[in-house]
Amino acid sequence: MPFKFENLAIPEIILITPKFFPDDRGAFGETYKRSEFAGHGIQENFVQDNQSVSEKGVLRGLHYQKNPKAQGKLIRCFLGKILDIAVDIRRGSPSFGKWVGLILDGESAKMLYVPPGFAHGFLALTKSMVLYKTTAEYAPDCERGIIWNDPAIAVDWHIKNPTLAAKDMLHPLLKDSDNNFDFK
Repeated sequence: MPFKFENLAIPEIILITPKFFPDDRGAFGETYKRSEFAGHGIQENFVQDNQSVSEKGVLRGLHYQKNPKAQGKLIRCFLGKILDIAVDIRRGSPSFGKWVGLILDGESAKMLYVPPGFAHGFLALTKSMVLYKTTAEYAPDCERGIIWNDPAIAVDWHIKNPTLAAKDMLHPLLKDSDNNFDFK
């Protein structure tokens, strides 16, 4: 089953579109196939699957885990619609502090691959269910974040007062963040 792989404005961020085959019963398609992903540069070993359900207006992020438990993520909005954001936090990167954002929804089944070295977050545009794979297990001691509205990053979330978790309101600015990612 073919997938379409598209590098975005920050080329390490990859949009993946699976092909679905409709018939009179519905549709069928693969959402992950290690050999195809590896053939397009995504050679990571995914070790944990996560699921979140969010009401409209919930903003989750911007999250990351620092080394040695850094996580790459393969994100898919299974139901609803989200604005998905990835921010380059690799010191020395030509795109440091820049972000890529796009709409993921249950109808298109498009996925976003976000490698280690990027902060990730999303805004639920409707009630949404998000599923994502990670390349490292959750490690609370390595969990970090950046405040969602850091003016130096200037993500256009299209919302002024999202619903946030208490911890997401306390994250530092990128310039003050505890991260150990360097561009190689």
